[in-house]
Amino acid sequence: MFAYGMKEVDAWLFDLGNVVIGIDFDLALASWAAVAGKNLDDLRNRFHFDTSYERHERGQIEAEKFFDSLRSMLDIDLTNDQFAAGWNAIYTGPIAAVIDLFPSLANSRSLYAFTNTNVTHHLAWSTIYRQELQPFERIFLSCEMGVRKPEAAAFTAVARQIDVPLERILFFDDTQENVVGARAVGMQAVWVRSPADVIDAVTPYLQAGQR
Repeated sequence: MFAYGMKEVDAWLFDLGNVVIGIDFDLALASWAAVAGKNLDDLRNRFHFDTSYERHERGQIEAEKFFDSLRSMLDIDLTNDQFAAGWNAIYTGPIAAVIDLFPSLANSRSLYAFTNTNVTHHLAWSTIYRQELQPFERIFLSCEMGVRKPEAAAFTAVARQIDVPLERILFFDDTQENVVGARAVGMQAVWVRSPADVIDAVTPYLQAGQR
């Protein structure tokens, strides 16, 4: 019996944000506040992940329309380029303790990623962290798939495309809601609050060589 009561695993599936790459949305707010000459605390109080944000991550609206929603939400008048610059300021660097596991993980089983993202962010992180992300056989993007975590259709679409049963995929995500959604469709899932959660989950499999 393996950690977290998990059993056979044929594929690893990783979220990216705050699992593989550090992100902090406060950095976007700080960038916008500085350019707009606004109070950062005021923007913090106004900002929330709304329907436009989710539609943007499903690829249902373009960046320009999402930035229009931010202008209204935050009551700031920035150009699209200024919004994009702040939007791409959220990255805090690779999470080395997790990335260091990738060679062993990729040698033992298929290694994939699935991230809720948008075109603007994808262009940034896929360039900045190109080397760190190379071990993934494929990275699934919500903005290309038209569905996002924690929707059941999102998880089933990934399982179908990699041709691995849901119950034989081990998924890692820092958002509890996404972990609950994955488990609801039969996927094995770990709620990642620190790199130790990933290490603890995969070590028994790597030591046993179980497939």
